[in-house]
Amino acid sequence: MAFAAAFLAGAINSVAGGGTLVSFPTLIWLGLGSVTANATSTVAIWPGTVGSGWGYRRELRTAEPRFLALIVPSLVGGLLGAWLLRNTPASTFDRLVPYLILFATLLFMAQEPIQRQLGTAGEARHKSTTWFAGVMLFQLAVGLYGGYFGAGIGILMLAALGIMGLRDIHEMNSLKVVFGGSVNGIAAAYFIWARMVYWPYVVLMAVAAIAGGYGGAGVARKLGRTAVRRIVIAIGFGMAVSLFVKK
Repeated sequence: MAFAAAFLAGAINSVAGGGTLVSFPTLIWLGLGSVTANATSTVAIWPGTVGSGWGYRRELRTAEPRFLALIVPSLVGGLLGAWLLRNTPASTFDRLVPYLILFATLLFMAQEPIQRQLGTAGEARHKSTTWFAGVMLFQLAVGLYGGYFGAGIGILMLAALGIMGLRDIHEMNSLKVVFGGSVNGIAAAYFIWARMVYWPYVVLMAVAAIAGGYGGAGVARKLGRTAVRRIVIAIGFGMAVSLFVKK
């Protein structure tokens, strides 16, 4: 069950993000505490970004180099978020989980209406220094969220990239792989250092996530933008409802 969940999570992360919305609840259902499940899922699924990155190498070559500066706030935010998770009582985190997933899903749904409201001004503004400084701060917040709660970070990051003025879902996915890999990578390193990970599941799930991540990038191109968005929204709401019921 853990292998299948990780394979699906890797594929979903390549399609549009939100794969941890599968692996994280699965680990809870397998008996892990929510904090341990979150840390274990982050470490296990992170190698899938390697497969996703290779699958999106074509889109990464054409991405605007300036956006790569967002790796810095991704790393800082990811580390701060991981530290915050370690210092959050498990009972508090249990209560927050369904709301965090629901928040990420609703934000992803709001991406296109917000983009339309910003209009072409958004695309012009993302060239200015002031706009980009705001983007850096926003990405710091995304990194903090991602380090604290890995599930749903891909959805949140795609929404953020859309608000920044990007429109191509595949280009957004390629950048999401880099930024999300930075956030989850630094968080995973912290979780390992803090001994928050349940290792029996990690290796098995990591292999599955790499395989699913590589295959998912090709699937994303075939499905098309509309189908990709519907899949992510359905997964987000499904997992939020399931965890509200579990409470």
